[in-house]
Amino acid sequence: MKLFNLAGKVAIVTGSSRGIGRAIAEAFAEAGARVVISSRHQEACDEVAAAIRDKGGEAIAVAARISDKAQLERLVEQTREAFGPVDILVCNAAINPYYGSLENLSDQLFERMMTNNVLSDLWLAQLVVPDMRAKRDGSIIFTSSIGGLTSSTVIGMYGVTKAADIALCRNLAAEWGPDGIRVNCIAPGLIVTDFARALYEDPERRAKREAETPLRRLGEPEELAGAALLLASRAGSFITGQTIIVDGGRSIV
Repeated sequence: MKLFNLAGKVAIVTGSSRGIGRAIAEAFAEAGARVVISSRHQEACDEVAAAIRDKGGEAIAVAARISDKAQLERLVEQTREAFGPVDILVCNAAINPYYGSLENLSDQLFERMMTNNVLSDLWLAQLVVPDMRAKRDGSIIFTSSIGGLTSSTVIGMYGVTKAADIALCRNLAAEWGPDGIRVNCIAPGLIVTDFARALYEDPERRAKREAETPLRRLGEPEELAGAALLLASRAGSFITGQTIIVDGGRSIV
């Protein structure tokens, strides 16, 4: 369908060597985009890019740490060298190294999580906005979380960073809307990925979470890809500043 066609578009997807990011990158490639796979480890990125090319898609791999602005600058530069100006940016990479009370959170961990989960998104958005402004068209997507919309005594700091992503999204959407640039968030619930393993690997905890979710199950990475494709394509061209929740109904309970 033409509404979801990304032919000719150039997309950067961070955290795309596995999980949600990989599913999004593969969906974009299938829709015709030229995709840049990025995460910390070059070898893992190479494997995903090769798998996309084996299926007839176009992809390259550029490793980058999201906490390092110089590496993100290199990521965008190499994308332009290989494919041209950036049309779509998905800031999916994040960290969650702390479980527990905010009362016991160290300054170092607070700063580290804010840099990785929020500031890096702003850095990347600032880096690609000239390309999008020149075309008066572009889509920026932040992977937030339902943790940014609720509270938690277990992953509270992660939720703080994801709430900040939602606020960042709204403000950039307001600033850059006149330039034809859309900025949106996707807020996943609990998805079966290595990143979230600590939240579901205990059978009792998983059963409780599934019982509390209207669809009575956890999500799969591929189920986030459709929302990203909507926001990246013509189908979502009048959507900006929004947060799409993909959580099996957990947040309505």
